[in-house]
Amino acid sequence: MTSVSIKAAFAVAAMVSMSACGGDVRSDYDAFNSVSTRLNVDNDLSSLTRVAIAPTQEQSMNAYLTGYSWWDNTPRGSAQIARPVIHRTAGGVGTYKDPITLAVGHRKTGGRSIMDYKPGTRFYIENLKKYAIVEDMCGDGPRPQEGPCHTGHRGHDWIDIYVGGRRMDEASVDACMRRITGIQSVILNPRPGYPVVPGEIASTGCRTF
Repeated sequence: MTSVSIKAAFAVAAMVSMSACGGDVRSDYDAFNSVSTRLNVDNDLSSLTRVAIAPTQEQSMNAYLTGYSWWDNTPRGSAQIARPVIHRTAGGVGTYKDPITLAVGHRKTGGRSIMDYKPGTRFYIENLKKYAIVEDMCGDGPRPQEGPCHTGHRGHDWIDIYVGGRRMDEASVDACMRRITGIQSVILNPRPGYPVVPGEIASTGCRTF
C-alpha cells in the first residue's frame, strides 16, 4: 500500500508522496468486465460520492496526481503491489499495452478493501503522455481508507503513479515527484492511440510535455 508522507509544501497545498501497498493480493479481477468509478462532487465538497462509469466509456476529468517510488513504497525499497493485473511488480513504460502502475484509495467493507477504481482501470495522463493502470492501493496508518487517497483533494480524485527510481538517489526521486504533483488533466478509460513518451518517469526527470 502506498504510505502517505508529507514531502514538501507548495503554493496552496502540501505535496504528499504516496508509497504503495504490496499486501492483501486478490485474484478475482476480470479486466474486461470491470466497472470504473470516480468521485461525483456535490456543491458541498465535504460530501463526496462515487458513481459507476461504464468500463468502455472514455471520460475526461481532472485528478490530483502524486507519485510514489521504489524508495518510499511499502515495504520500503521494493516494487511490490497489492493488486497485480499485467505486472507482477510496479512498472510499465506508459504505452497502452504496457501502462504504468497506478495506486488509488480504498474503503473497508466487511474486512475487505474495496478500491475506488477497480484493478485494471486505465488512465491517460495528458501532461506526462503516459497510460497508467490501477494495480495498487495507497494510504497510511492503521486506517488508510480514511486518508486523503480515498477522500480526495479539494473535490478531485487522488491518483498516485509509480515513478520507479531504483537506480537513482532518493533525494533526486523526491524532487522528481514534486514536479508532477498537482491537478492534472487525465482521461479515464482512454482509447489506444494517444501520444506516448515511453519510459520510467523518474529516469526521465518527471518531465511533462
